[in-house]
Amino acid sequence: MTWPKAATTGLPQRNSDASESTFLRAGRRLTRAVSENRKANPVHRRWAWRYARAVVAGRWLVLAALAGAVFAAVSFLPPLAQTGLGLSGVVGTESKAIRAQVQAVEQFRLPLLTRAAVVQHSPDGLDVYAQARVVLRALAVNKQALQGGSEGSLRLALPVLNRPELVPDGTGRTTTAVTYLFTDPGADFGEQNRAAHEYASTIDRAEDPDHLLGVTGTAPLQIEQAGLVHDNARWVEIGSIVAVALIVGFTFRSVLVPAVTLVTAVVAYVVANRVVAAGVELAGFTAPAQLEPVLVALALGVSTDYTIFLIAGLERRLGAGDDCRTAVRGAVAEYVPIVVVAGFTVAGGVLALIVSRTAIFRAFGPGLAATVLAALVVSIVLVPALLAVLGRWVFWPSRPRQRFIEEQRRDARWGVRLLTRRGGAAVVAGGIIALLVVAALPLRDLRESFSPMTALPHDNAVRVAWEGAAAGFAPGVLSPTEIIVHRQGVADDLSELGALQRGIDHQPGVARVFGPADFTLPAPLRQQVGVFLAPDGNFARFLVVLDADPLGAAAVEHLRHLTERMPGLVAESGLDGGALSYAGDTALGLSLIDSARSDILRVALAVAVVDLLLLAMFLRAWVVPLYLLGVGFLSVAATLGLTTLVFDYATESEGLIFFVPFAAGALLISFGSDYSIFSVGYVRAEARERPLSEAIAVAVPSSRRVIIAAGLALAASFGFVALVPLAQFRELAFALGVGILLDAFVVRSYLVPALIALQGGHRRDSGSEASR
Repeated sequence: MTWPKAATTGLPQRNSDASESTFLRAGRRLTRAVSENRKANPVHRRWAWRYARAVVAGRWLVLAALAGAVFAAVSFLPPLAQTGLGLSGVVGTESKAIRAQVQAVEQFRLPLLTRAAVVQHSPDGLDVYAQARVVLRALAVNKQALQGGSEGSLRLALPVLNRPELVPDGTGRTTTAVTYLFTDPGADFGEQNRAAHEYASTIDRAEDPDHLLGVTGTAPLQIEQAGLVHDNARWVEIGSIVAVALIVGFTFRSVLVPAVTLVTAVVAYVVANRVVAAGVELAGFTAPAQLEPVLVALALGVSTDYTIFLIAGLERRLGAGDDCRTAVRGAVAEYVPIVVVAGFTVAGGVLALIVSRTAIFRAFGPGLAATVLAALVVSIVLVPALLAVLGRWVFWPSRPRQRFIEEQRRDARWGVRLLTRRGGAAVVAGGIIALLVVAALPLRDLRESFSPMTALPHDNAVRVAWEGAAAGFAPGVLSPTEIIVHRQGVADDLSELGALQRGIDHQPGVARVFGPADFTLPAPLRQQVGVFLAPDGNFARFLVVLDADPLGAAAVEHLRHLTERMPGLVAESGLDGGALSYAGDTALGLSLIDSARSDILRVALAVAVVDLLLLAMFLRAWVVPLYLLGVGFLSVAATLGLTTLVFDYATESEGLIFFVPFAAGALLISFGSDYSIFSVGYVRAEARERPLSEAIAVAVPSSRRVIIAAGLALAASFGFVALVPLAQFRELAFALGVGILLDAFVVRSYLVPALIALQGGHRRDSGSEASR
């Protein structure tokens, strides 16, 4: 990287000023004077000065116009909660598991997979009357459906009881009944959930003789998660606002700075929420409603960061002795370009998720990017206008001049001075890099889950019902995996199919297999519909119940192992040439996780290219952006390693929800570049007027104070996402909170300045100018 310095000539520099010629010193002074004149109003910043003068002069008009825009957005645009989809709505139809499930219904004319069920369970056993009522209740629904008199979307009820002869558990009792509910194929999760609750409401609960636990399955799980998000989003907002107010108030020792920050944050969130919702309706991109707590934290955190940057610039100029109006204009002109580049860096980084082939990641990108851009626009419009109105009173009851002087006196702290010496910088950089590498090691053992039942709170009704079904059968009973074999005339190879069924049953992680060996319809009826053998005789299927949460990491790994073994099992059973396909929630989760893994390099490369180009354009160099991006990726790896360590070993979670590493990684890389723009820009500005070592000693404490305040506010905003009692939000809150703190306190405060010092020292040793 080149470090432009005012005192630069075309002649070689010497290490000692005392040995320089009088002519060279005079040339330096002349060059410095010319450079200072250019630096006062450089061409690339003229627009910033014009913008600063316009906002300061028309501050009241700006505030009135912004108030009108916010009123229009609230009045005419819907909030995200009314337009966003559930995660199921953005999975897409490109998955092989979805295509296999559609094909199975077409070929067998009878579905075996459903996403809603009613569970009845008693550890002491269901009496014979309760068992009879389970069957009779289902028969009544089926009869009504066959006669065309069913109301709603319910089409079939299939009761299964864990009778000892079917599921031997050693107790000799029938403890559990699961009634699978099949709805109209076009019914969404909401309709399936309503149909299941309507069915459950017919079960007599006056004296609880039927031991109803409740409704469960993938559809109720998704609906329950959406409800928990909606119910707790408000607490995320309140917690984030309170935390931001306390952090900003303590940092600036002011009452009005938190007020300015909170007004900006609230306006940014309101605008961002409506902009994303408008994008869903008008531009056609998707945004899951479950994304709302993340958008809350992102809008509040980003707007707070940019507000802190601008207010810190005003404080710096007031402390240096500028009058109020000059200080406001200078701060806006100096920091708005930094904030704009930082905002586009974050937005571009998260928008890079759209290059993913996985639909759910493509759904995250536009919503996150729109939120960042909305927060950016509000920050660079509202904050300068408010600062122009309040002036130095924004820091009341403190005095910026006194605080600035005290800060300058602390600039020579040994920790910063250590970074200005090449040996000390090497020790600091080497030690931090080594620690980051060690922290990243657990990432090698990362296991990914899809949307497990264990993500719900322990006392949630949907989870309680699932645990009852798991106790009576196996954890995978509510979402079995369907394995379909396609081979000409396979329905006649019953002995071979029986051998294959036994082979599947002996695989690790398989609790029970149902197939042609268990039940076969009479030949005349089989011409109309098929349970395990298709009417055309060319398809056979097996229903595999896994012994783990069907949407958890263990079940996904069990199915991955089974799919790898299936070609061999098919050949061993004598069914050579049979084509295999897999359907069900676990198969869907496996396909999404595998698709996500294949997207890692593509998404990382896209994020790297976007951030690298923006950093290079801002810094006007290539070397420093490269190692800034490199330490950013190392910091992300360390964060995800720590997250894996905590949630895979210290909690009941089965690995991380598969989208958490991607979303957290894209955000953290972009935030790191955001802080790099501010911190390196600070050093670069000081290096124009003094040697690099002195520039680091002066700039690092000032920039670190601001970066730490911004990092604390951003980490607190994301930390409160953990108030949503779902595993994916706890994991995302931990990853983003820890990652931002690690980046602000360690990487940008110590590692980056150390690397800058090392690079500057290397250039001096190689004979190039120290200022470069």
